[in-house]
Amino acid sequence: MANIGLQLYSVREACAKDLVGTLTKIARMGYQGVEFAGYHGKTAKELRKILEDLNLVCCGTHTGLETLLGDELFKTVEFNAILGNKYLIVPGLKEEYRNSIQAWEKTAELFNQIAERLKSYGMKTGYHNHWIEFEKLEGKIPMDVFFEKTSKDVIMQFDTGNAMRAGGNVVDYLKKFPGRSDTIHMKEFSSKNDKAIIGEGEIPWDNVIELCSTIGNTQWYIIEQESYAYEPIVCVEKCLNNFKKFLERKK
Repeated sequence: MANIGLQLYSVREACAKDLVGTLTKIARMGYQGVEFAGYHGKTAKELRKILEDLNLVCCGTHTGLETLLGDELFKTVEFNAILGNKYLIVPGLKEEYRNSIQAWEKTAELFNQIAERLKSYGMKTGYHNHWIEFEKLEGKIPMDVFFEKTSKDVIMQFDTGNAMRAGGNVVDYLKKFPGRSDTIHMKEFSSKNDKAIIGEGEIPWDNVIELCSTIGNTQWYIIEQESYAYEPIVCVEKCLNNFKKFLERKK
């Protein structure tokens, strides 16, 4: 059974004000790990100590592509090794890397090279989608082009809510690219309620969990919430509780 983590972007303002206090609340909710999107001025050693004290682990970092290129890669590897993280996920691309199908193909090859360099460190890279990856470009879907051109060592960190907003179907992609979703973002989508939390929208959670647990190679379900009907910290607790109910049904 995969573990459950939280993308800290969901509670970014609370983290900025009181990182330790916010992580303490997250741990008490029952989250097993967190994925960073910024480090709030802390060193890797400081972050590792905070997590260990709370019995949390780092289940990923969102890091810019430029931190994985050239000599910067070693600095990023060193930081994440101290942090105890092996998933280096790129959360988006500058236009030059995605403004044509040829650009997407070149970017895919770049990710293959990064993935190969990371193998000796026991780490993996991956890509996290937003909306543009599902909008046709030169008659093709960039998401398809990118993951068809990347090796199985490049993680497809599928964001369910982002994709569905743009017409991308998580079930289809989990089937099309099996074994590529070591980590996956669990975000709700509702065409009627833009503040829906997990379980209140149209994502077929039972089907998603079934595929993740059978063919997805999923190690971490990472919950993310970016719209708020309640305080963000309350939203992520409600998301966790609802998601656990779906997991219980699969047992």
